[in-house]
Amino acid sequence: MRPYGSWASPITLESLVAGSRRYAEIALDGEDIYWCEGRPQEGGRQVLLRRGASGAIRELTPAPFNVRTRVHEYGGGAFLAAAGRVYCSDFDDQRLYRIDAGGGPTPITPPRGLRFADGIYDLCRDRLIYVAEDHGDAAREPVASLVAVDPAGAAAPQVLVAGSDFYAAPRLSPDGTRLAWLSWNHPNMPWDGTELWVAELGGDGSVGARTRVAGGSTESIFQPQWSPDGVLHFVSDRSGWWNLYRQRGQRIEALTELDAELGRPHWTFGNPTYGFAGPRCIICSFTRSGRWGLARLEPESRRLEPIETPFSEIDQVHATQTHALFVGGAPLEPRSVVRIELASGALERLARSSPAAIDSGYLSVPEAIEFPSARGRTAHGLFYPPRNRDFRAPPGEKPPLLVNCHGGPTAAAGVALDLALQFWTSRGIAVLDVNYGGSSGYGRAYRERLKGQWGVVDVEDCIHGARHLAQAGRVDGARLAIRGGSAGGFTALCALAASGLFRAGASYYGVSDLERLARTSHKFEAHYLDGLVGPYPERIELYRERSPLYNADRIGCPVIFFQGLEDQVVPPEQAERMVAALRARKLPVAYVSFAGEQHGLRRSESIRRARECELAFYARVLGFEPADPVAALPIDNL
Repeated sequence: MRPYGSWASPITLESLVAGSRRYAEIALDGEDIYWCEGRPQEGGRQVLLRRGASGAIRELTPAPFNVRTRVHEYGGGAFLAAAGRVYCSDFDDQRLYRIDAGGGPTPITPPRGLRFADGIYDLCRDRLIYVAEDHGDAAREPVASLVAVDPAGAAAPQVLVAGSDFYAAPRLSPDGTRLAWLSWNHPNMPWDGTELWVAELGGDGSVGARTRVAGGSTESIFQPQWSPDGVLHFVSDRSGWWNLYRQRGQRIEALTELDAELGRPHWTFGNPTYGFAGPRCIICSFTRSGRWGLARLEPESRRLEPIETPFSEIDQVHATQTHALFVGGAPLEPRSVVRIELASGALERLARSSPAAIDSGYLSVPEAIEFPSARGRTAHGLFYPPRNRDFRAPPGEKPPLLVNCHGGPTAAAGVALDLALQFWTSRGIAVLDVNYGGSSGYGRAYRERLKGQWGVVDVEDCIHGARHLAQAGRVDGARLAIRGGSAGGFTALCALAASGLFRAGASYYGVSDLERLARTSHKFEAHYLDGLVGPYPERIELYRERSPLYNADRIGCPVIFFQGLEDQVVPPEQAERMVAALRARKLPVAYVSFAGEQHGLRRSESIRRARECELAFYARVLGFEPADPVAALPIDNL
């Protein structure tokens, strides 16, 4: 019997790092399967792996090559596998490289400020088609386009389509005569409104007459894809939910009509939610109430048949006539690259993010909860009670609670096994992962609750979620803490200023000054705040009213800040000004910075240090003695 927070856990700092490998993308080329693996032990480097027909897995990108693109800053779609070759971006110089069978990376684009993502191979014309972003002129905003790239690198990239602020998902029809793509313009984000276009291609590959198939300023289109027999499919939220559609002549036909989501917010390129297992069979994933499932869809009959798997989080869906591939995870199972046989349902895990299995007796299974929030709203969250088979708390004691605010804010809390979260629950600390209003996965209306209300609705939902659990007697209302990263860090800091409910807070590279963010944000998010807060600079007073920096005098509890010193999304000054403001008020505050880290911690030593410091911080502030030996943490004014 030991107090909550003081339980010894097998989820150590070392296992936390070892279990934090990330799988970003999957691609198929004949019998070969490719995926990217992020490795904290190698400084967060993304490594490209190939599994051949024999089952052998080989690394294709030697150190220090890092398969990442910075298009839209968040990247994705960093490699393409076609006709036995691989084309990929290297993070350091953002050039495209070709990897031939048995060879190493060879650059095929010039070193002049171009970035590339989401490419396809044009077999008819032996060329690549990519989304490109030109950063060659620092005096202007980067210019986006669709470009043709010579696979041999003998010719400079040629612009095919230009004029819009953003492009994504160039996709060729099977016969190579038509090109589909997505585009959108400021101030829209891709989950607000995008347009789906199709153009005829000339014999020389030039883009001819263009037709807008679907989309607009109030309709979000996701993942256009051609079926094997040349029918254009896409996901749209025109019904209020992201459902699957297809174009038949001049008509658009709905293939699903679910109160569920078959799409995701387009934060990164290359996140397919469906694939074709032939012209009359689609393998798709969808989410309802925070959990993902897999299904087989027959387009002609509209019959949707669930495919049983042990996974409740599924992304990166690809399909062949015999198999489906995806990245899957579950509350008791780490994210894995999975191959499933469609006829028998037999599963094969090709790679696992955590090599060591954790006994389920140490793992907390999330409970999907709904709770009342402000102004009659209902909000959603995932509650993780403490769990450790070796310990129980003294009679009558209730656990401390960490409220976790996900980033985005247009994102969602997932349910796959997350050792970083189980690190807390296995030590006797409960966690509430809040899917506050504005989160994806609950339909467009729920997503749009945050329109003009960032720093209000999300904050109210997090506060009410913590209060709901405390009033229900499930957690200790006197030991509540709140944490978040990026946009979630902003929400956490706002909640500390808005309520005296919390005893401690943690911000990972969180936004503290909305006005500064509006002035310095990169192109992809340059007008994001127009929808979340209001037009800038017209509503400058509202920006200041919502900013934690201008409300630092209303924060009354200790706060710890974590910040990468090379962060271009939320620059270090955001954290440093907030720290200075709290220090000046003699409030307990700690600041932990990481040289070489950008927006998010990718290096093993950074991940380890951050979690060690956060545990030490909560132990001192919330009043428990951790079983782990932790390094000394300087906390000013404590």
